[in-house]
Amino acid sequence: MRGMAFHFTSVSCAALVIGTELNAQETDDPVILDILVLGESKRDVQTGTATPSTLINQEEADDRQAGTIAELVDSVPGVTLVNGSTPAGSGISIRGFGANGTFGTDQKVLIIQDGATLGSQEIYRIGTQLFTDPALYEEVEVIRGTVGSFEYGSGVAGGVVLLNTKDASDFTDGIIGFAGRQTLEFSSNGDGVLSSSILAWQPTEQVELLFNYVYREQDEQTDGDGDIIGNSSFELPSFLLKGKYTFGDDHAQSIEFSYNESTASDRDVPYDTFLTTDDVFGNVDRDTDSRTAILEYAWNPMDNDLINLTVNLSYADQEIEQEYVPGSSICEPPSGTPPGADGPCGFPFPTGGFGVVNADLRFETTKLTVTNESLFTTGALDHRLRYGIEFSRVDREEADSAPGGRDDRIALFAVNEIQIGDAWTITPALRFETSEITDAIDPDNGPYTNEALIGGVSVRYQFPSGFALFASAAYSESFPIIDDLRNPFTGLPQPDLMTQPEEITTYEIGASFDNTDVFISGDNLAVKAVAYDIRLDEVTSISGVERVDQQGLELEASYSTQQGYYLDLNANIVDGDERFDDDGTIRTRQYGRLPANDLRLTLGRRFGEELDISWELIANARYHDQTRDPDIDVPGFGVNNLRATYVPQDGLLASTEIRLGIENIFDKSYEPRRSTRPSPGRNVKLTISRTF
Repeated sequence: MRGMAFHFTSVSCAALVIGTELNAQETDDPVILDILVLGESKRDVQTGTATPSTLINQEEADDRQAGTIAELVDSVPGVTLVNGSTPAGSGISIRGFGANGTFGTDQKVLIIQDGATLGSQEIYRIGTQLFTDPALYEEVEVIRGTVGSFEYGSGVAGGVVLLNTKDASDFTDGIIGFAGRQTLEFSSNGDGVLSSSILAWQPTEQVELLFNYVYREQDEQTDGDGDIIGNSSFELPSFLLKGKYTFGDDHAQSIEFSYNESTASDRDVPYDTFLTTDDVFGNVDRDTDSRTAILEYAWNPMDNDLINLTVNLSYADQEIEQEYVPGSSICEPPSGTPPGADGPCGFPFPTGGFGVVNADLRFETTKLTVTNESLFTTGALDHRLRYGIEFSRVDREEADSAPGGRDDRIALFAVNEIQIGDAWTITPALRFETSEITDAIDPDNGPYTNEALIGGVSVRYQFPSGFALFASAAYSESFPIIDDLRNPFTGLPQPDLMTQPEEITTYEIGASFDNTDVFISGDNLAVKAVAYDIRLDEVTSISGVERVDQQGLELEASYSTQQGYYLDLNANIVDGDERFDDDGTIRTRQYGRLPANDLRLTLGRRFGEELDISWELIANARYHDQTRDPDIDVPGFGVNNLRATYVPQDGLLASTEIRLGIENIFDKSYEPRRSTRPSPGRNVKLTISRTF
């Protein structure tokens, strides 16, 4: 991840050793240490940083039994899914930015896997294009807002999702030899099946190799009313190859290579992946192939705090091939209709279907990032400075309603975490980025260049009691993208759009508390609350909108006891407005992409290392959706989930993990805010994993 230190005073610690006063004189009496075992909740609240950040580790990821990356991160406050239970037609929205019901992204949320940028194309009616399996990853970090984004890119208003793939040493524990893990999962709603096969080999202490093959399949699901959710079936095989070689003095240098690929073959499915049916555009046969290759060199000499170098070269390639299924559109005229004659929809239907339905898409992103971290002291200031340079190129093929072109970018960035004593932490961040976009077929359209100096600062004060206060301010710009080169309907250049970056200003203020023995001996309480204000100016990514103002409050809390009881709480409250032009008059209405006001509560108990049982409530508040019907309030809902994890410590089942999850146990019929189709009804999941 980002090199963030884990919070060892929190519930992630397995035990605390209470120091015993020792005599300065030598003694033969044994020293007895009192051992206090702390409880552990599902998630460690990141109270040690001003950045709104949530880390989902391997244990939580396994327990959640997520079918998609979107489902894996939907428990983070501020994260809302546009659908989510399928790779196609789903998307991740953070603080009201990211995926929406028309495009899979608005460029305000970054998704980065091991340094490679994924799912960043704005394709009409096709979701986030994040075709990858959660079983490939060991942990996921979600950074909300702008202030923590400057190392990764520009234009971030919602946040950054950082995905880390599994390593061979996760299974070999650094011991020479073979190790493996086989996981089988079955789900009742949609007859879902998952098989994940991992083989790790460490031939020497310096070499580790990993192969991970994942096959996931699901038929059409049903909602809480028993109705079929159209466009909800999928088949997604994925695999990961990864190798690492460590060398040099003190094994301070390493070279790592990884390659992963996911493919999906959908037949006779709606072109519009966000909907359950698509009568106008019709159905398509669609093949999607996503490939990512990463080569990384790292050097971290033990005797030099000024050098912790990482050179990351990544290549992400995605192809989407589509072909219209004859007879599937209501606009297609009956056979024998003269060419050019109006069809049932009042206009001539193109022979072979609409061009956008038959569009074959391909986009490639090549990126080289050189980052160094230096630790040094100047007077009373301790610095942790991360700085680097990034070169990136996006190539996109020409397709109907999707202009082709190239986007070349160069960026310089620096993030300096300054520690003043034990109390103050001040973190300024800067990024300078340039962009040049060229048209693939029209050399007279451009090139268009943009550049910006962006940045922010966060300040945090830590009290000895475990209480902390923090605040931040950040400014970023979202550059024009290849999609805006030409109008998708007229094909004409759009120079005004190509020279108008969107401006993002974010302010945050918050508080956290983390300590033990708060209510009873051996307990642990961690709480973090963040209030934010976002302003998006010069808007081009939302049709008809000129400005967006949004305010919100995010809360994360965890509590655990020695007896194994624990509580996790996440909450999100948000409101906002958008300014739009109504026939020459500027008016204001509620921001149409607001996330839901929601709350997630988990209550559970761990019985030693063997058994963990928990109940989860997901509650969404009633809301008034002006984008659908200004006269109707959409009712809220509450959904209940049960989870149990059994990990035998000895006997024949040692090294085996058994998980049982019942999602939506009361078969509730509901559709979350921002979704375009109903959510699945009751779903029983059984997962069996064995490490060998």
